[in-house]
Amino acid sequence: QMMLFGKVSQQLCGLKKLPRSCDSRYFWSWLNAVFNKVDYERIRDVGPDRAASEWLLRCGAMVRYHGQERWQKDYNHLPTGPLDKYKIQAIDATDSCIMSIGFDHMEGLEHVEKIRLCKCQYIEDGCLLKLSQLENLQKSILEMEIISCGNITDKGIVALRHLRNLKYLLLSDLPGVREKENLVQTFKTALPSLELKLQLM
Repeated sequence: QMMLFGKVSQQLCGLKKLPRSCDSRYFWSWLNAVFNKVDYERIRDVGPDRAASEWLLRCGAMVRYHGQERWQKDYNHLPTGPLDKYKIQAIDATDSCIMSIGFDHMEGLEHVEKIRLCKCQYIEDGCLLKLSQLENLQKSILEMEIISCGNITDKGIVALRHLRNLKYLLLSDLPGVREKENLVQTFKTALPSLELKLQLM
């Protein structure tokens, strides 16, 4: 049953060209909310890394584990074995349907060093605020890339200054981000050793 669900959810998340009627929009946002729903019992049973992996892959994202070169992108081929063996090191959420309600999955992750958010239509400031408030991630995240996420504004980006070990931040094609100079100053003050790359209009 779980395998079938993984397959179906991947196919649904992968469907891009849909009629833009209201009905279909409501249906997809409802479905994506289902994919993002946090199952706290599941987190307790299998551990935060496994539960977060299932969430991310269900929503069309990819994960890479510590000590592995290969990206995991197939829900049905998530590794089995000791649950504490696979620790998420990197997340690539390109074209995925992750959204704010799913971000509680991140709470127990302690080893995430890199996150890429690219063309994520449901990512908004609240997601970045939540991310930057999680103590584990404040310590572990070293690199972030945020590209073509239309709902992100300066407010969300500024929150990332709390990721105190952040070494590299790429911001590209973010029409909602307007105060470039202000951002540069904020990060210069909060994270003096950060390499900040801006590709903004």
